[in-house]
Amino acid sequence: MAEQAPLVSVVVPARNEAGNLAPLIDEIAAAMAGRGPFEAIVIDDGSSDATPLVLADLKRTYPWLRPLRHAVSCGQSAAIRTGVRAAAAPVVATLDGDGQNDPAFLPGLVDALAAAGPNVGLVAGQRLGRKDTGFKKLQSRIANAVRGRVLRDGTRDTGCGLKAFRREVFLALPYFDALHRFMPALVRREGFEVALLDVVDRPRRAGTSNYGLWDRLWVGILDLYGVWWLIRRRRRVPEVAEL
Repeated sequence: MAEQAPLVSVVVPARNEAGNLAPLIDEIAAAMAGRGPFEAIVIDDGSSDATPLVLADLKRTYPWLRPLRHAVSCGQSAAIRTGVRAAAAPVVATLDGDGQNDPAFLPGLVDALAAAGPNVGLVAGQRLGRKDTGFKKLQSRIANAVRGRVLRDGTRDTGCGLKAFRREVFLALPYFDALHRFMPALVRREGFEVALLDVVDRPRRAGTSNYGLWDRLWVGILDLYGVWWLIRRRRRVPEVAEL
């Protein structure tokens, strides 16, 4: 009997998350149980810890798990893009590999995308009760405020890893490092609407964050104005019909 194609591909970027992946994959299994065929693609972004060994062990338990590996670290946006390009389902849901995004919200994101209709290309999670350090929350608050003023994307939290979107919409977006932080604005640039869903944040279980001040501030400012330029230069999206 032929194996059914997945309805949803769950994409998880991970770098040096050996201590977080086993419980996270268990939670994905519980969240997606009874919802039809799915796959989980975990992209090991050049980890230097035991992440590859953990994924190899988990694959023996979960046949729907597809571990992929970057030979060297290429960043979170590159890992997400690798996963989306490899995805076999028309709908992709993402969450971070550090365990702070609760997989229990995956069904709600996927269902909200289905209910919204074809004009909505993205359902973005909006974190409540963030469990980051005070300094990290301050960084994000400033970045989100500046981004909102410049891009007017109607989104208070673009850094949340919990998202669900149509694969074809993502692949139409211009690719650059930090793409994942500007998806609402870029999805709207392609002519689609964006829906928002509140999710509850939780603390990191193990390991340390892969981001620092420079990642979130100065580089983010350059990316912000690059996205602003892309939006300004976008022409009308053509509607094509065969004669």
